[in-house]
Amino acid sequence: MGNHQADKKFTWVIKNYNSLGSGSVYSDTFKAGRCKWRLLAFPKGNNIYDYFFLYICVPNSESLPSGWRRRAKVSFTMVNQIPGGLSQQREAVYWFDEKDTTHGFESMFLLSEIQSSDKGFLVNGEVKIVAEVDVLEVIGELDVPEEPERIDINGFQVPASQVESMNSLFEKYRGFASKIFPKNQHLRKTFLDVVLSMTEILCKFPEELSSGDLAEAYSALRFVTKAGFKLDWLEKKLKETGKSRLQEIEEDLKDLKVKCADMDALLDFLR
Repeated sequence: MGNHQADKKFTWVIKNYNSLGSGSVYSDTFKAGRCKWRLLAFPKGNNIYDYFFLYICVPNSESLPSGWRRRAKVSFTMVNQIPGGLSQQREAVYWFDEKDTTHGFESMFLLSEIQSSDKGFLVNGEVKIVAEVDVLEVIGELDVPEEPERIDINGFQVPASQVESMNSLFEKYRGFASKIFPKNQHLRKTFLDVVLSMTEILCKFPEELSSGDLAEAYSALRFVTKAGFKLDWLEKKLKETGKSRLQEIEEDLKDLKVKCADMDALLDFLR
């Protein structure tokens, strides 16, 4: 099976049609209207009716809260794959709930029309279906949480809640992110989150930070500078804060060395 989704539309390509039996096949789960859906088909009918059966269902409905309901306008298109050919469409509005998780058409399309070599619905062993789902009403929880609004700041997708902090950072330290090499937005966001976290940590009073906090900040600084961030001001701040805690860090390190020596001695004893 092949699948492709764009906005409210989901394209399902049923491959190797001629080798399929009389049973059912399912598409992958897809999302529309912040709800999850799945297509169900009997591509060879059911031994009684010579039709292509096509349905849409709510997957994992047992995980939804009691009393959930959703109303949706559903459109199915059996795609004619010959350029200029006429596709066939059916649509309806359904209520889905705990008792009725599946709706559709038992007579979506005549099998003889699909199987005819000159009709254009079966090409290279593939049947293509496009489902469009417009969710009109939802009662109960949605399957897909709403994603926070993101705004582009100097090529970074930033949550609306962080726009002020990011603008301040770019204004105060121009060019600090101009040479980073990751182009993937998820990686860029991860690196930027680390920079913001370090900035917040190192803005605290030195006495509020433990030696462990400073060690983590140092590791994070190395991590993001390797990605191309120019963070001279954070490096300077870390050094200033660290020097004011130098004696404490040395004592912590001494304690760690003693513990390591004790563990080494224990290992030698156990061996």
